[in-house]
Amino acid sequence: MLRRKIEIALEEWKNTPNHSPLIVKGCRQCGKTFSVRAFAETHYAHTVYLNFLKNPDYLSIFDGSLETDHLIMMMSALLGSEATFVAGETVIILDEIQDCPEARTALKFFKEDGRFDVIGTGSLLGVKGYGKQPRSVPVGSETVLDMFPLDFEEFLWANGISEQLIQTLKTCLEEEKPVPEALHKRMRQLLLQYTVVGGMPEVVQTFVDTKQMDSVLALQRDIVRSYEDDMVKYAEKQDKPLIKECFQSIPKQLGKENKKFQYSIVKKGGTASKFAGSLQWIEDAGIVARCHNLHLPELPLDGNAVEDVFKVYMVDTGLFISMLEDGTQYDVLRGNLFGYKGAIFENLAADLFAKSKRKLYYYHKDSGLEIDFVIRYKGGCVLVEVKSTTGNAKSARTILRHPEKYHVAGAIKLGDYNVGRAEGILTLPFYLGFLLTEY
Repeated sequence: MLRRKIEIALEEWKNTPNHSPLIVKGCRQCGKTFSVRAFAETHYAHTVYLNFLKNPDYLSIFDGSLETDHLIMMMSALLGSEATFVAGETVIILDEIQDCPEARTALKFFKEDGRFDVIGTGSLLGVKGYGKQPRSVPVGSETVLDMFPLDFEEFLWANGISEQLIQTLKTCLEEEKPVPEALHKRMRQLLLQYTVVGGMPEVVQTFVDTKQMDSVLALQRDIVRSYEDDMVKYAEKQDKPLIKECFQSIPKQLGKENKKFQYSIVKKGGTASKFAGSLQWIEDAGIVARCHNLHLPELPLDGNAVEDVFKVYMVDTGLFISMLEDGTQYDVLRGNLFGYKGAIFENLAADLFAKSKRKLYYYHKDSGLEIDFVIRYKGGCVLVEVKSTTGNAKSARTILRHPEKYHVAGAIKLGDYNVGRAEGILTLPFYLGFLLTEY
C-alpha cells in the first residue's frame, strides 16, 4: 500500500472540532477513492459507501427530501445490511459526487445534523460544461481538499527511502552542504525514474512491483486515453473536439524554443476566443497547470502576473513523457534529458512545484531575459533556473546585478550537480527541488 500525504490531511480534518463534510477533489485516477476508503477502514467502526458513477441507482436517494433522517432511511433501503448508522462511529463516503449534484447540496444538512462524518470525492468538480450542477453549493458547510498524483517525496517513500535519509537531504539544503556521494547517486537515479514513471498510483505500484517500463508506459497511455474520453463524454458538444486538440498540442507547445502557449499551435488559425475555454476545461480537470509570465520578478507574484501570457505544463511528468515519442523513456533513464529543448526538465520542475500546491510563474522579456520559474521562498522573491546542462544562468546573474531595478532575494539553479553557491546563486541537485516548500 502506497503511503500518501493525504493521510495526514484526513487525520487533521477528523480531529478538527465540529468539522464540516469534506470534499476530496483531483484529477481522475490520482488515488482519491483508495485513500479515503483506507482512512475510513482504520478510523471508523462503520463505512457507508456510495459510488454514483458505478451505481446510478444511488442518485435516487437524493431525489426528494435532503433531510438527514430521510437520506439515512433511503440508504438503508437500498444498501440493506451494508449500511449501519451509529452517531460518531459512521462515515458516509459519496464517491464521484460530481455525478450527483444533489448529494453535494445535502452536505449542508449533514453538517447541521452533525451525527455522521461525510467525505465526498470528485473529479471534474466545477468543470465548465459538465452539465450537472447542485441546487446550491454548500458554501461554509464543506471543506475542500485538493489531491494530486504522488509527488516526488511520496515516490521516494514507495521506493524505500527512509525519513532519516530525507532528513539528511533537508539538512544539506538548510546548511548548503553537499549531499553525501552515495545518497547523491541514488537520488539522481530515483529522479530519472520519477521523471518517466510520475505519480499516478497504479503506475507507481506497477513500477515498484515489476520495474517493467513497458507496463508503466501502457498504463500511462491508458490514463491519457481515459482523459481524452472524459473530454468527449463530459464537455459541451461544441467544445469536445477543441478540448482534445488543445490537450494533444501540449508536447508541441513545450517542444518549441519559446514555450509560451500559442493557440495557433493547437490548430492553424486558432485564437484565444476559440480555444481559451477548452484550455480552462483541461486545467479545471486537474490535468495541466498554467505558468504565468510576470511584468516584474517581484512580490506579490500573483499581482504581477500577465493574464494572457503563459506556459502550460502537465501536472504529472510521467504522463507528459508518455505523450512523447517511443524511446523517450529509455533516453531519460540513461540520463539524457536534453530532448524537446529543455521541455522535460521544465515539466519536471513544474511537477515538483505544482504538487506542492504552488502557483507557477516565470519571467520573460523581449530583451532576452528569461527565468524558468519565479517562486516565493523564505519570504522573498527567488529566481529558479532549470538547467539540463551546466548552464551559467546568465539571466539570473543579470537580474542579481541590478538590485535597484529588480527586487529579488536570490536565485537557485536546479540541475545535475551537488549543493554549492557561487556569485549569489545557490546551486542544487534537481532532486532537492521538492524541498523548496517554505514560503
